[in-house]
Amino acid sequence: MTDNFKSTRNALGRRSPNHSLLDLAKMGLLTLLLLALNNISLFAQAPPFLDGKYDHWADSVLSTMTPEERIAQLIMIPAYSNKDKVHVDSIAGLVEKYGVGGIIFFQGGPVRQAHMINQFQQLSKVPLMISLDGEWGLKMRLDSTVRFPYQMALGGVDDEKLIYDMGAEVARQAKRAGINVNFAPVVDVNNNANNPVIGFRSFGEEKENVTSKSLAYMKGMQDNGVLASAKHFPGHGDTNVDSHYGLPVLNFSKRRLKDLELYPFQKLMDQGLGSIMVAHMEIPVLDSAENSPSSLSKPIVTDLLKNEMGYKGLIFTDALNMQAVAKYYPPGKVDAKALVAGNDMLLNTMNVPAAITEIKAALGRGEISQEEIDKRVLKVLKAKAWLGLDKWEPVETEHLIADLNNSEANFLAEKLTKASLTLLRNEENVLPLKGLGKTKIASLSIGANQRTEFQHYLDRYSPMDHFIFPKEGSIEDINALNESLSNHQVILVGIHGLGIREGRNDFGISPEMVTLLRSLIEKHTVIVSVFGNVYSLGKIQGLENAAGVIAAYQETPLTQDLTAQMIFGGIGASGKLPVTINHAFNRGDGLKLEGGIRMAYTLPEGVGMASMDLDGIDSMMRMAIKMKAIPGGQVLMAKDGKVFYHKAFGYHTYDSLQEVRVDDMYDLASITKISTSLAAFMHLKGEGKFDENQTLGHYLKAARGTNKENLVYRDILTHQARLRSWIPFWMSTVRKSGKFKWYTMKVDSSRRFPIKVADKLFIHRKYDRKIYKEILSSPLNAEPGYVYSDLSFILAPKVVEEITGEEFYTYLEENLYKPLGAGTLTFNPYLNFEMDRIVPTEYDSAFRKQLLHGTVHDEGAAMLGGVSGHAGLFGTSNDLAKLMHLYLYDGLYAGEQLIASGVVKEYSKCVYCEEGNYRGMGFDRQNKPGDPNGNAAASTSEQSFGHSGFTGTYTWIDPENKIVYVFLSNRVHPTRENRNIYKLNLRTNIMEEVYKAMKKARLNE
Repeated sequence: MTDNFKSTRNALGRRSPNHSLLDLAKMGLLTLLLLALNNISLFAQAPPFLDGKYDHWADSVLSTMTPEERIAQLIMIPAYSNKDKVHVDSIAGLVEKYGVGGIIFFQGGPVRQAHMINQFQQLSKVPLMISLDGEWGLKMRLDSTVRFPYQMALGGVDDEKLIYDMGAEVARQAKRAGINVNFAPVVDVNNNANNPVIGFRSFGEEKENVTSKSLAYMKGMQDNGVLASAKHFPGHGDTNVDSHYGLPVLNFSKRRLKDLELYPFQKLMDQGLGSIMVAHMEIPVLDSAENSPSSLSKPIVTDLLKNEMGYKGLIFTDALNMQAVAKYYPPGKVDAKALVAGNDMLLNTMNVPAAITEIKAALGRGEISQEEIDKRVLKVLKAKAWLGLDKWEPVETEHLIADLNNSEANFLAEKLTKASLTLLRNEENVLPLKGLGKTKIASLSIGANQRTEFQHYLDRYSPMDHFIFPKEGSIEDINALNESLSNHQVILVGIHGLGIREGRNDFGISPEMVTLLRSLIEKHTVIVSVFGNVYSLGKIQGLENAAGVIAAYQETPLTQDLTAQMIFGGIGASGKLPVTINHAFNRGDGLKLEGGIRMAYTLPEGVGMASMDLDGIDSMMRMAIKMKAIPGGQVLMAKDGKVFYHKAFGYHTYDSLQEVRVDDMYDLASITKISTSLAAFMHLKGEGKFDENQTLGHYLKAARGTNKENLVYRDILTHQARLRSWIPFWMSTVRKSGKFKWYTMKVDSSRRFPIKVADKLFIHRKYDRKIYKEILSSPLNAEPGYVYSDLSFILAPKVVEEITGEEFYTYLEENLYKPLGAGTLTFNPYLNFEMDRIVPTEYDSAFRKQLLHGTVHDEGAAMLGGVSGHAGLFGTSNDLAKLMHLYLYDGLYAGEQLIASGVVKEYSKCVYCEEGNYRGMGFDRQNKPGDPNGNAAASTSEQSFGHSGFTGTYTWIDPENKIVYVFLSNRVHPTRENRNIYKLNLRTNIMEEVYKAMKKARLNE
């Protein structure tokens, strides 16, 4: 926390300090009396450009200017970077001909705007002051930039250092883009829920909270060289007219204004506020003249702001083309009146020559003096010097977009949004959601016409049915939805598409929306997330009866992402409501919620690394694709339970027809061993139903009387039981001619051939018996020692079924996959998933004579109908990571001990290291610790473990560094002979990049 920020906090609410009688006497009674009357802090901090450093440059520039140029220096004209050349040329003409003092930019893009700034600055005799409305960052006006939360969202953030950091980052971006003044913060105290123009733009309804947040934002900007501008003086928070379209009237007493509306302005002035924007409002108690907007009022601008409140910084008018003033005074005249009133800079002058002419006429009439104009010009020039415009350099447009969108800025936006999310209802601690294995969940997006990003992000945590109710939804639609949702216990509702302001339609909330929501709340556990103006909560009757209510303040991809994470416990909640909505939702409401029970999703900065330090992963993946080691793939990295890197690369196949997505499913190959067989054994171990010291024959009746009967599971799981490595079962189904033997395979399914091996290929219903018999009758290796074998894992499903009396996959699904929310971990995905989500593997020219798509690559698993304990499982990197986190946390995930404590630790240890076998029980371990050419990253800890898969898959867990890594690819496409992935050592080298980034960030010291 900076000293400036600390001083900001310490100054809040502070009046003039107490002084001794002697001090008072020394000051002089008259001076003290004036200070007391004017309520001016005795130690108010001057604006940063008035410390004398910039006087010489300002004086020298002023001396070169004509009277007309001096007037023009007080004019700021509007410009747009999304308009045509005619517009650009017209602005350039005004700059060159009249020498206007500045430009306020509106909509457009940063590169186009930078080119315009460079052009205009080069034409200008005196450097231009460039400004922009960036209340929630440059995104308010410019595309391709970072969006920070609305001020209303930030009003409930506890950690005001984050708001200071936002101000600093906004300043960095502004300077990089050539912007000198940001018309922010909004310091209006919004205590009128029906305010049509401020509302979400305010920090809230409580003056001290508005002040402290505004100070943090202001300090962040000004400490980093950008001028802040508090608006809209003297306070636009309690109005019912939008000054863009009419003239609001404030019928308040002066006491009320001083105590409430003016309070934040005074506090910011005392802390060195650089500029203020004066609003267009009629305030009879301050100026009784009819149709006298505050921006054009000498009693308000000069008498109140300058004299009574003692403000010495820059004073901007609000835009002079707004109807609150424009409908009373034409261009030129309105500018002259604003200048006479006491303003320094005339914003949005619409007719520069007319403004200059009218101001000269006012000079001639004695309404304003040349001396007064020169004082204001000097103030503007000093501000320009403080902003560095005396040494102006062109905006560098190369890498501009990247610089404005750096990972630190995006992470700050994430932190701010996370801190703002406000949990208003959590009946019976329904959040975070628990017990996924026993709960049927649905999501419902109200006010949307298609599946929302919120629903997409919810899918990361658990399978669920998704529904839509559009804005125009009818009673018939309500009835249909109630029927469809009748058997769901929990419904996650998102309210979308809300108006940013209420207008005349309750933010777009229809009676049908309310009716639907109330009917659902009566019958189900409903969690409602409102993605929009927080005042909209008051328009949803019965909302307070929902089991859960979350205020997200606005609808962005980030708010929807983080709200989904909060619902499932990836992150917590700490936001507070900055305004009172109704009797049910009051200012200060906001429940605390602890997160971290499930995976969270963040940027590398969220775990202490720099995003740029992981660029090597992207480069490696692109190189691997270019070298045709893989057509594409997924990479997921997590640390401390936070997924900080999750990307998809390339295509499903080399024809480049379908890009890989992060939620596509891959054939996991031998990762199946640790994700099915071993998972089941460890679960059973915790229940006392499996013991690795028992024999195969103890659990599997068919093994009794064979040479496999007395094989001990400790040896089996460490591949030290003398089992053969594999048996090519498929070869016994084929004749020398290459055709299948008649009793093995058929192209059509039937009662005798019901089991699908591949597309248009079905195997005899009893052929699995032949496979199991062949395993049990196979000879053991003559010599003891380590030999990696599939055979015991092929038998594993039968062992699990004999122990449990349940089908193998059913047991896994009910006890592990469903509680984890890992709905894509499945066999034979073609049965339940769209084919375009399933990545093909090899073109099998020997056995199945086709491209394998949706069916397992391994021949033996295919002949078992796609279900085996050694191969056959499919899934996404995200769902596999859930299971790996269960292992990382020794069987605990989402508050459920799914595998008894200590079991995973025991099974992942090296059992026969002294004999040269480095494996754990089922898990692979480092075969060459520290060797970059080993089976694991060189820097991974000695306790790490995982497994690889023949199809090009890999997963690794490092308990010491709390890292989970998942790599999925189809390197066997189009043929298994492609071994480039091994030559590149791609999978382990990618993980090593994380250790390098950690070392650079000093995380592993």
